[in-house]
Amino acid sequence: MSGRTGLIALIAALAGLTAGFLLANSINRSELSTLRAENERFKTERGPGANQDSKSDLTDEEISATIGRADKNPSDFETQKNIGVAIYRYGVIKKDEKLIRESVRILERAVSLRPDDYDVILSLGNASFDVGYFSKDNESLKKARDLYEKALARRPDNLDIRTDLGLTYFLETPSDLDNAVAEFQKVLEKNPKHEKTLQWMVQALIKQNKGPEAAEILEQLRAVNPKNESIGELTAMLSTSQQPG
Repeated sequence: MSGRTGLIALIAALAGLTAGFLLANSINRSELSTLRAENERFKTERGPGANQDSKSDLTDEEISATIGRADKNPSDFETQKNIGVAIYRYGVIKKDEKLIRESVRILERAVSLRPDDYDVILSLGNASFDVGYFSKDNESLKKARDLYEKALARRPDNLDIRTDLGLTYFLETPSDLDNAVAEFQKVLEKNPKHEKTLQWMVQALIKQNKGPEAAEILEQLRAVNPKNESIGELTAMLSTSQQPG
Protein backbone atom coordinates (compact mmCIF):
# COMPACT_ATOMS: atom_id res chain seq x y z
CA MET A 1 0.00 0.00 0.00
CA SER A 2 1.41 3.40 -0.97
CA GLY A 3 1.75 6.19 1.60
CA ARG A 4 -1.01 8.17 -0.11
CA THR A 5 -3.37 5.19 -0.19
CA GLY A 6 -2.60 4.47 3.43
CA LEU A 7 -3.36 8.05 4.37
CA ILE A 8 -6.69 7.93 2.57
CA ALA A 9 -7.54 4.67 4.32
CA LEU A 10 -6.62 6.16 7.66
CA ILE A 11 -8.68 9.27 7.09
CA ALA A 12 -11.63 7.02 6.28
CA ALA A 13 -10.96 5.02 9.44
CA LEU A 14 -10.95 8.24 11.46
CA ALA A 15 -14.50 9.18 10.46
CA GLY A 16 -16.12 11.02 13.32
CA LEU A 17 -12.91 12.69 14.45
CA THR A 18 -12.82 15.99 12.57
CA ALA A 19 -15.20 18.64 11.37
CA GLY A 20 -18.38 18.04 9.47
CA PHE A 21 -18.59 14.74 7.61
CA LEU A 22 -15.65 13.58 9.72
CA LEU A 23 -17.36 14.67 12.91
CA ALA A 24 -21.09 13.96 12.73
CA ASN A 25 -22.37 10.40 12.87
CA SER A 26 -26.02 11.14 13.57
CA ILE A 27 -28.65 13.84 13.49
CA ASN A 28 -30.88 13.86 16.54
CA ARG A 29 -34.62 14.16 16.44
CA SER A 30 -34.65 17.74 17.65
CA GLU A 31 -32.42 18.79 14.76
CA LEU A 32 -34.61 16.92 12.31
CA SER A 33 -37.67 18.57 13.84
CA THR A 34 -36.05 21.96 13.30
CA LEU A 35 -35.60 21.19 9.63
CA ARG A 36 -39.13 19.90 9.28
CA ALA A 37 -40.53 22.91 11.12
CA GLU A 38 -38.97 25.24 8.59
CA ASN A 39 -41.22 23.88 5.85
CA GLU A 40 -44.29 23.05 7.93
CA ARG A 41 -46.36 25.47 5.88
CA PHE A 42 -45.40 23.64 2.71
CA LYS A 43 -46.44 20.29 4.14
CA THR A 44 -49.75 21.75 5.32
CA GLU A 45 -50.49 23.10 1.88
CA ARG A 46 -49.96 19.64 0.41
CA GLY A 47 -52.92 18.41 2.39
CA PRO A 48 -53.48 15.56 4.87
CA GLY A 49 -51.46 12.38 4.64
CA ALA A 50 -48.41 14.03 3.14
CA ASN A 51 -45.26 12.51 4.56
CA GLN A 52 -46.58 12.02 8.07
CA ASP A 53 -44.37 9.06 8.92
CA SER A 54 -41.66 9.22 11.55
CA LYS A 55 -38.74 8.30 9.29
CA SER A 56 -35.61 10.36 9.50
CA ASP A 57 -35.43 10.91 5.74
CA LEU A 58 -36.77 14.07 4.16
CA THR A 59 -38.24 14.13 0.70
CA ASP A 60 -36.67 16.16 -2.10
CA GLU A 61 -39.77 18.36 -2.02
CA GLU A 62 -39.33 19.06 1.68
CA ILE A 63 -35.69 19.95 1.25
CA SER A 64 -36.36 22.17 -1.77
CA ALA A 65 -39.21 23.94 0.00
CA THR A 66 -37.05 24.54 3.06
CA ILE A 67 -34.20 25.99 1.00
CA GLY A 68 -36.77 28.04 -0.92
CA ARG A 69 -37.99 29.61 2.31
CA ALA A 70 -34.47 30.76 3.09
CA ASP A 71 -34.11 32.21 -0.40
CA LYS A 72 -37.40 34.08 -0.08
CA ASN A 73 -36.35 35.68 3.22
CA PRO A 74 -32.73 36.71 2.60
CA SER A 75 -32.77 39.52 5.18
CA ASP A 76 -34.18 37.40 8.02
CA PHE A 77 -31.20 36.34 10.10
CA GLU A 78 -32.99 33.70 12.16
CA THR A 79 -34.37 32.06 9.02
CA GLN A 80 -30.94 31.97 7.40
CA LYS A 81 -29.31 30.64 10.55
CA ASN A 82 -31.91 28.00 11.38
CA ILE A 83 -32.26 26.68 7.87
CA GLY A 84 -28.55 26.93 7.09
CA VAL A 85 -27.56 24.96 10.18
CA ALA A 86 -30.35 22.40 9.71
CA ILE A 87 -29.51 21.81 6.04
CA TYR A 88 -25.83 21.49 6.95
CA ARG A 89 -26.49 18.90 9.64
CA TYR A 90 -28.82 16.92 7.41
CA GLY A 91 -26.30 17.06 4.57
CA VAL A 92 -23.64 15.77 6.94
CA ILE A 93 -25.54 12.70 8.06
CA LYS A 94 -26.58 11.95 4.48
CA LYS A 95 -23.03 12.59 3.22
CA ASP A 96 -24.58 14.82 0.57
CA GLU A 97 -22.04 17.36 -0.66
CA LYS A 98 -24.68 19.19 -2.70
CA LEU A 99 -26.66 19.92 0.46
CA ILE A 100 -23.49 20.98 2.26
CA ARG A 101 -22.85 23.48 -0.53
CA GLU A 102 -26.42 24.76 -0.21
CA SER A 103 -25.86 25.26 3.51
CA VAL A 104 -22.70 27.26 2.77
CA ARG A 105 -24.68 29.58 0.53
CA ILE A 106 -27.38 30.11 3.17
CA LEU A 107 -24.96 30.46 6.07
CA GLU A 108 -22.97 33.04 4.12
CA ARG A 109 -26.10 35.19 4.09
CA ALA A 110 -26.48 34.70 7.82
CA VAL A 111 -22.88 35.79 8.41
CA SER A 112 -23.40 38.86 6.24
CA LEU A 113 -26.37 39.81 8.44
CA ARG A 114 -24.59 39.19 11.75
CA PRO A 115 -20.83 38.85 11.24
CA ASP A 116 -20.15 38.26 14.93
CA ASP A 117 -22.56 35.40 15.59
CA TYR A 118 -20.30 32.63 16.92
CA ASP A 119 -22.55 29.67 16.07
CA VAL A 120 -23.01 30.79 12.48
CA ILE A 121 -19.28 31.46 12.05
CA LEU A 122 -18.46 27.98 13.30
CA SER A 123 -21.18 26.27 11.25
CA LEU A 124 -20.03 28.02 8.08
CA GLY A 125 -16.46 27.10 8.93
CA ASN A 126 -17.36 23.44 9.29
CA ALA A 127 -19.42 23.42 6.10
CA SER A 128 -16.59 25.07 4.18
CA PHE A 129 -14.17 22.53 5.65
CA ASP A 130 -16.32 19.66 4.37
CA VAL A 131 -16.52 21.10 0.87
CA GLY A 132 -12.76 21.63 0.86
CA TYR A 133 -12.05 18.13 2.12
CA PHE A 134 -14.26 16.18 -0.25
CA SER A 135 -13.66 18.38 -3.30
CA LYS A 136 -9.94 18.83 -2.58
CA ASP A 137 -10.66 22.55 -2.82
CA ASN A 138 -7.95 24.71 -1.30
CA GLU A 139 -10.10 27.84 -1.46
CA SER A 140 -12.81 26.25 0.69
CA LEU A 141 -10.18 25.06 3.17
CA LYS A 142 -8.76 28.59 3.29
CA LYS A 143 -12.24 29.95 3.91
CA ALA A 144 -12.75 27.44 6.73
CA ARG A 145 -9.39 28.49 8.19
CA ASP A 146 -10.36 32.15 8.25
CA LEU A 147 -13.63 31.32 9.98
CA TYR A 148 -11.94 29.06 12.53
CA GLU A 149 -9.52 31.87 13.32
CA LYS A 150 -12.47 34.20 13.93
CA ALA A 151 -14.06 31.60 16.20
CA LEU A 152 -10.80 31.14 18.09
CA ALA A 153 -10.51 34.88 18.58
CA ARG A 154 -13.74 34.59 20.55
CA ARG A 155 -12.94 31.30 22.30
CA PRO A 156 -9.18 30.72 22.14
CA ASP A 157 -9.25 27.69 24.44
CA ASN A 158 -11.44 25.57 22.13
CA LEU A 159 -8.93 22.85 21.29
CA ASP A 160 -11.20 21.02 18.85
CA ILE A 161 -11.43 24.12 16.66
CA ARG A 162 -7.67 24.60 16.92
CA THR A 163 -7.17 21.03 15.70
CA ASP A 164 -9.52 21.59 12.78
CA LEU A 165 -7.62 24.78 11.98
CA GLY A 166 -4.47 22.67 11.78
CA LEU A 167 -6.26 20.23 9.50
CA THR A 168 -7.04 22.98 6.99
CA TYR A 169 -3.28 23.17 6.48
CA PHE A 170 -2.75 19.41 6.56
CA LEU A 171 -5.44 18.72 3.95
CA GLU A 172 -4.34 21.37 1.48
CA THR A 173 -2.76 20.33 -1.81
CA PRO A 174 0.15 20.32 -1.26
CA SER A 175 0.00 20.02 2.51
CA ASP A 176 1.35 22.91 4.56
CA LEU A 177 2.86 20.62 7.16
CA ASP A 178 4.80 23.25 9.07
CA ASN A 179 1.69 25.25 9.90
CA ALA A 180 -0.35 22.10 10.55
CA VAL A 181 2.21 20.85 13.07
CA ALA A 182 2.42 24.30 14.66
CA GLU A 183 -1.34 24.32 15.31
CA PHE A 184 -1.35 20.73 16.56
CA GLN A 185 1.51 21.60 18.90
CA LYS A 186 -0.48 24.49 20.37
CA VAL A 187 -3.24 22.04 21.22
CA LEU A 188 -0.87 19.52 22.80
CA GLU A 189 0.77 22.22 24.87
CA LYS A 190 -2.64 22.88 26.40
CA ASN A 191 -3.68 19.23 26.59
CA PRO A 192 -1.04 16.54 25.91
CA LYS A 193 -3.81 13.93 25.97
CA HIS A 194 -5.95 15.44 23.22
CA GLU A 195 -6.59 12.24 21.31
CA LYS A 196 -7.66 13.60 17.96
CA THR A 197 -4.69 15.93 17.78
CA LEU A 198 -2.26 13.16 18.68
CA GLN A 199 -3.60 11.08 15.78
CA TRP A 200 -3.14 13.81 13.22
CA MET A 201 0.20 14.89 14.64
CA VAL A 202 1.54 11.37 14.04
CA GLN A 203 0.44 11.56 10.40
CA ALA A 204 1.91 15.02 9.90
CA LEU A 205 5.26 13.98 11.35
CA ILE A 206 5.33 10.87 9.18
CA LYS A 207 4.78 13.04 6.11
CA GLN A 208 7.64 15.24 7.28
CA ASN A 209 9.86 12.13 7.46
CA LYS A 210 10.29 12.62 11.20
CA GLY A 211 9.97 8.98 12.21
CA PRO A 212 11.37 9.20 15.76
CA GLU A 213 9.13 12.15 16.63
CA ALA A 214 6.11 10.39 15.10
CA ALA A 215 6.91 7.25 17.11
CA GLU A 216 7.05 9.29 20.29
CA ILE A 217 3.66 10.88 19.66
CA LEU A 218 2.24 7.48 18.75
CA GLU A 219 3.34 6.16 22.12
CA GLN A 220 1.63 9.11 23.77
CA LEU A 221 -1.55 8.21 21.94
CA ARG A 222 -1.21 4.58 23.00
CA ALA A 223 -0.81 5.67 26.62
CA VAL A 224 -3.86 7.93 26.43
CA ASN A 225 -6.08 5.26 24.88
CA PRO A 226 -4.62 1.85 24.07
CA LYS A 227 -7.91 0.92 22.39
CA ASN A 228 -7.83 3.83 19.93
CA GLU A 229 -8.84 2.35 16.59
CA SER A 230 -6.27 4.32 14.62
CA ILE A 231 -3.23 2.89 16.44
CA GLY A 232 -2.87 -0.15 14.19
CA GLU A 233 -3.05 1.87 10.98
CA LEU A 234 -0.72 4.54 12.31
CA THR A 235 1.77 1.89 13.38
CA ALA A 236 1.68 0.35 9.90
CA MET A 237 2.13 3.76 8.27
CA LEU A 238 5.10 4.57 10.49
CA SER A 239 6.70 1.20 9.77
CA THR A 240 6.23 1.63 6.02
CA SER A 241 7.70 5.14 6.11
CA GLN A 242 10.84 3.82 7.80
CA GLN A 243 11.52 1.09 5.25
CA PRO A 244 14.44 1.79 2.91
CA GLY A 245 13.64 2.80 -0.64
